Amino acid sequence: MPPPADIVKVAIEWPGAFPKLMEIDQKKPLSAIIKEVCEGWNLPNPETFSLQNADSTNFYITEKNRNNIKNGSILRLTTSAAQMAQQLHERIQSSSMDMKLDALKDLANSSRDITFAQEFINLDGISLLTQMVESGTERYQKLQKIMKPCFGDLLSFTLTAFVELMDHGIVSWDTFSVAFIKKIASYVCKAAMDTAVLQRSLAILESMVLNSQDLYQKVAQEITIGQLIPHLQGTDQDIQTYTIAVINALFLKAPEEKRQFDEDSVNILDCPLTEMAHILAQKQLRSIILSNVIRSNKPINDEMAHQLYVLQVLTFNLLEDRMMTKMDPQDQAQRDIIFELRRIAFDVECDSNNSGSIEKRKSMYTRDYKKLGFINHVNPAVDFTQIPPGMLALDNMLYFARHHQDAYIRIVLENSSREDKHECPFGRSSIELTKMLCEILKVGELPSENCHDFHPMFFTHDRSFEEFFCICIQLLNKTWKEMRATSEDFNKVMQVVKEQITRALTIKPNSLDQFKSRLQNLSYTEILKLRQSERMNQEDFQSRPILELREKIQPEIMELIKQQRLNRLCEGTCFRKISSRRRQDKFWYCRLSPNHKVLHYGDLEESPQGEVPHDSLQDKLPVADIKAVVTGKDCPHMKEKGALKQNKELLELAFSVLYESDEYLNFIAPDKHEYCVWTDGLNALLGKEMTSEFTRSDMDTLLNMEMKLRLLDLENIQIPEVPPPIPKEPSNYDFVYDCN
Repeated sequence: MPPPADIVKVAIEWPGAFPKLMEIDQKKPLSAIIKEVCEGWNLPNPETFSLQNADSTNFYITEKNRNNIKNGSILRLTTSAAQMAQQLHERIQSSSMDMKLDALKDLANSSRDITFAQEFINLDGISLLTQMVESGTERYQKLQKIMKPCFGDLLSFTLTAFVELMDHGIVSWDTFSVAFIKKIASYVCKAAMDTAVLQRSLAILESMVLNSQDLYQKVAQEITIGQLIPHLQGTDQDIQTYTIAVINALFLKAPEEKRQFDEDSVNILDCPLTEMAHILAQKQLRSIILSNVIRSNKPINDEMAHQLYVLQVLTFNLLEDRMMTKMDPQDQAQRDIIFELRRIAFDVECDSNNSGSIEKRKSMYTRDYKKLGFINHVNPAVDFTQIPPGMLALDNMLYFARHHQDAYIRIVLENSSREDKHECPFGRSSIELTKMLCEILKVGELPSENCHDFHPMFFTHDRSFEEFFCICIQLLNKTWKEMRATSEDFNKVMQVVKEQITRALTIKPNSLDQFKSRLQNLSYTEILKLRQSERMNQEDFQSRPILELREKIQPEIMELIKQQRLNRLCEGTCFRKISSRRRQDKFWYCRLSPNHKVLHYGDLEESPQGEVPHDSLQDKLPVADIKAVVTGKDCPHMKEKGALKQNKELLELAFSVLYESDEYLNFIAPDKHEYCVWTDGLNALLGKEMTSEFTRSDMDTLLNMEMKLRLLDLENIQIPEVPPPIPKEPSNYDFVYDCN
């Protein structure tokens, strides 16, 4: 007869004693269980003890989380969270440096547990740590000179404990003094600072900015771009990542009308949005990131890629103001820009048009504006009243005319000499192209929480968007000629150009020149070939006998996909616990047992490099206990986090496993692929249909491959059972011809 569901069998440790095996009744109060354990070891005052997970987390067992105890768990009897908090609160104030250092180290480790954190915070522990940061460093100036490593550890553990405590969201960030902010900022500004201290300081500044508008103002007055740049010029990628994260946070939280870094005091205050890119360029931020981060010898990790992506998005979002600004047809300064476009294109003609009647001059202007490809030949300003792209299109046209004058004049004159029906309208094309590029780069949208999609080429030029436009407008004119398009084909040409651009971007060119070279290979003819190939792959298998064969072998392919999904679940995946601080993440690992009967899971100190063994994952969930798998907004942890900004992205990666009496195991997948693998695998375990988009994609790919193999003409051809051996290397390579 199986044991009752409320009884779990565990082992309990106590230093100096043999572990005790016992059964815990989950209906029994936790205090009564602790009392029973203490009596077994003759320990007085059971109210001063608690149970703790005997794993790397050392988290306390409470009435709230006791249901996470599973059969076979190893627990530890230890000092209660309240007692531990009181002891550490006293020890970190010790006059002995060794005792203080040990206490702070223990505090940094214990603060990850929310039960301990709550008790320590109740003792006003946060205020004590901030006071130690504000005044303690002066007290130990001599220590810093004679025992610099010890001082670095002391400060590092203090800041680590502070960061871990604040990560629980118990205390508001708005409660900190200017003195504390100044001290943290001073650690960032110092030329030679302990790496761990610098990391924690940057993390604290980032959290301050992201979690409080008031603290953003104070931090912005203390930190300058010039002070952050040296950290980007080092070789420590973690420090570089934290630094870019702080810049991104300041950038993101700056008021819409004041997103600007003051050039000298470098405050992010009182400067118009449109000047930000100019100041960042003066501070050489882009070129420093390019040379020290993107083109460094070290591979870029996921977090750095995310921060570069965020910086790219925020930089392009500076264009939003111009993109959403309509042109005022009566504004003379704006009209002068259009006159400048005309002057550059038709310089000789303009000189000769300075005299004559008003009617004649109007006629000249109308003719020239028609050659420039504007829709409204009489008043081209009206063309720029559409938003998006608004004034951004006119900015791009002027940049192209001034910085690529020969190409601009060639395009305008080429089209003005063609027959009317075959001319490529430069003005209309520029407006629609600018709108398209804004859509491709998602100008105006907030960065996604889980995206790493940055493009190195956009960090190679101070005016990367404008240069991007200049390359694409020339591509558009080239494609127009290749298609022999007329005005009726305008939308078709734009679709082809969009396909050319997006296909070229997928290879992530390292420079604008590489992007241009890739576009050269993606001519209209090549696009037609690619489309034809993709279409043939779809049309080849539409005949009735072929469809019947596909239907016959489809169950085999589905079983193959199912086995692949279950094998991936057996390998396991590292999941991130979502918190208010993205980069100080905590991790947990989950994997399926080889017999497909149990899910093993547990917390990790850091992201693992490979598979995590089953025996190191303390928690278990029998597959037989799983009732359902829910996704997206139906997940409990998504309902709890409904107010978070990143919830939109997380919804697409969230899923939960319902088991027993309305208990949930909640997941946030690292990416869409892992989300599909796990939801497919869990549904397969429950005997349900696998419905993810990756299953459909895999089904199509594998079916097409299998069909092609089965339809090969293999009559009288013997297929070997084993692959042919790899031939030996030749004795020499004299036959190689050097094309250079």
